[in-house]
Amino acid sequence: MSAAHGAGPPPDAPRDRLARAYDGLGHLGGVILAVMTAAVFLQVVMRFLGWAGIDGIEEVPRYLFVWLVMVGAASAMQRGEHTVLDYFINRLAPRPRALAVALTTAAGIFLFLFLIKLSFVLVPNAQLQTSAGLGLPLGYVFAAVPVGAALIILPMLRTLIAALRTLWRKPS
Repeated sequence: MSAAHGAGPPPDAPRDRLARAYDGLGHLGGVILAVMTAAVFLQVVMRFLGWAGIDGIEEVPRYLFVWLVMVGAASAMQRGEHTVLDYFINRLAPRPRALAVALTTAAGIFLFLFLIKLSFVLVPNAQLQTSAGLGLPLGYVFAAVPVGAALIILPMLRTLIAALRTLWRKPS
C-alpha cells in the first residue's frame, strides 16, 4: 500500500527511526528518575536508621536532575507535548499561524544554538572542577546543556520546515 492511501511511511523510514530514538530518550528519562528516587530513598532510610550514609549520595539526584530536564524536554518536544500557549495562534488563519509558528520556532532554535555556543566555554571549564562528595568532574553534569539543546533543536527544525512549507504553499 502506498503512502498516498494513508499507510504512512515505511517502518524503516528516517523519521520513524528518529521517533524511536526519541522514545528511547523517554525511557532513559524514566531510568534517570528511578535512580534519583532510589538515591533519595536510600538517604532517607539511612538517616532514619541513624547510619552515616554514603559519601556523595546526595549529589546523585541533584546532578541527574539536570540530565532529566534536558532529556525530558527533548522527548516532549519531539512528541509535541511541551508547554505552549497557543490560544491566540490557533485563532489565526493557516498562513498567519504558520508565520507565527515559524518565527517563534526560529527564535527557539537560535536560543538553543546560543546555549550550545556558550557550552563550548562552560563545559571545558566545569571539567576542571570536581564535585565535593563524588569527586565527579562537573563537565559531565554541564554536558547535559549542549547535548539536550541539540536534541531539542532537531524536532524544532522539523516544525520550522513544516511551517515554512505551509507559508510557501500557494493559496487554494
